Amino acid sequence: MCKTTVSSTFTSVYGPVTSWRYGRSLGIDPIGATSTCSFNCVYCQLGDIEQMRGDRDLFVPTSQIQQELAVFSPWDVDIITLSGSGEPTLARNLGEIIVMVKQMTHKPVGVLTNGTLLADPQVKAELALADLIAVKVDAVDGDRYRRINRPVESLNLEALWAALASFRQIYTGRLGIQTMILSPWSDREQAEYIRLMQQIQPDEIQLNTPTRPKPLTHQLDARGNHTLDDREYPTRSLKPVSLETLKAFGDRIHQETKLLVRYPVT
Repeated sequence: MCKTTVSSTFTSVYGPVTSWRYGRSLGIDPIGATSTCSFNCVYCQLGDIEQMRGDRDLFVPTSQIQQELAVFSPWDVDIITLSGSGEPTLARNLGEIIVMVKQMTHKPVGVLTNGTLLADPQVKAELALADLIAVKVDAVDGDRYRRINRPVESLNLEALWAALASFRQIYTGRLGIQTMILSPWSDREQAEYIRLMQQIQPDEIQLNTPTRPKPLTHQLDARGNHTLDDREYPTRSLKPVSLETLKAFGDRIHQETKLLVRYPVT
């Protein structure tokens, strides 16, 4: 059983956050004050992940989320998004939260996930309740996957892609693929990514590059929007690729798949 202690400053509902992907979004954090994830991505805006794990647990009770969500009524947002302090599918009450939020707010509900639990039938069934799912996949080869996402040892990139393709067969909501580009991809990597996109047929592909500095230690306020001037903690900047590099890759994807490709608003 996870021993996460929710601090007195933690609130499971935060924002609204302005997103170039989804507009005005209210965030729900089902993970808690201790960042917990199956990845420890080199670019993570939360800082280094404090607890890496790949098994599910109850972190924040649904009743607490419901109480804290009520404070934000009448929820003047475009969408309510489950994300926060790590991987939301690790939360054993994910499906319960989605149902509660939809019934309470009558707003679309999205989940931002790294897809590492998509092979679990229960996780697939719970995610299928959401109106929008965005799956983060940053690599098509094992070396880049290990260097960028730094997953728990039990995870396998090929299995992740296979589980995502399987999930797409049953999911009727809007599926987005989020891919962070830290350095230009080889022609072989681009071709394999395009092949996978042709197989999965997402509703949109979101190409991004790290523009926010990464905190050197976990920072709870990094869940939302804030400027450099707001940061009172040390950070490390990552070198992003140019928007031209993103667009060149995106143009190739669109030409070969006819899928919608989006980029950060500049």
